[in-house]
Amino acid sequence: MMETSNTKIIVKATGEEPIFAPGEDVTISTRSPIGHFRVPNYVRGKRATVEAVISPTALNNEEEGFGRNAGNKRHYYRLAIPLSELWPAYAGSSRDGLRIEVFESWLERSSNNANANS
Repeated sequence: MMETSNTKIIVKATGEEPIFAPGEDVTISTRSPIGHFRVPNYVRGKRATVEAVISPTALNNEEEGFGRNAGNKRHYYRLAIPLSELWPAYAGSSRDGLRIEVFESWLERSSNNANANS
């Protein structure tokens, strides 16, 4: 008797799975889009650590506002940015930091992750 597998393979759509995981180091993009954008200037280009993946997925509000999103959803991430990253002369505790939620399209893999995964 021939056995068959009843295992179903589910292929997830782009954006259904988060690209980054808690504890992963990321860099916030430095691009300067025209019009309204939701990432403050003072955090662009800064290194951060992902504290949490925000669920459920959400629309990219920046693109949606211009009618360019077509309903595509991605993740927001709660990031921890050390205050010394924002102010190099910061003299407080190294545990002090800013918490901010940033949309997935603004995040890049940190060079620290690239070296760790090599």
